[in-house]
Amino acid sequence: MKAIWNGEILAESNDTLVVERNHYFPVSSLNMTLFEPSETTSFCPWKGEAKYYSINVNGEINKDAAWYYQSPKEAAKQIAGRVAFWKGVEVVQE
Repeated sequence: MKAIWNGEILAESNDTLVVERNHYFPVSSLNMTLFEPSETTSFCPWKGEAKYYSINVNGEINKDAAWYYQSPKEAAKQIAGRVAFWKGVEVVQE
């Protein structure tokens, strides 16, 4: 699977986990030079607190387009250390 935005590959892995129709990529598969930590958080009753990254490709920012659960609840422990995408990021099978 590949996560692509603005013509750049953000992440690429054969080891994604699908939860609620979102592919969660291992952090090690991300091109971290394109990610900027965000102050945004949200809460899911069964997964816990989500934190976000904004994506910067050639100076164009996609605010809060990636999220992760630093310390997910027990029911979602399988997504620890993984990142998912939205806001126009294409997740495609290659």
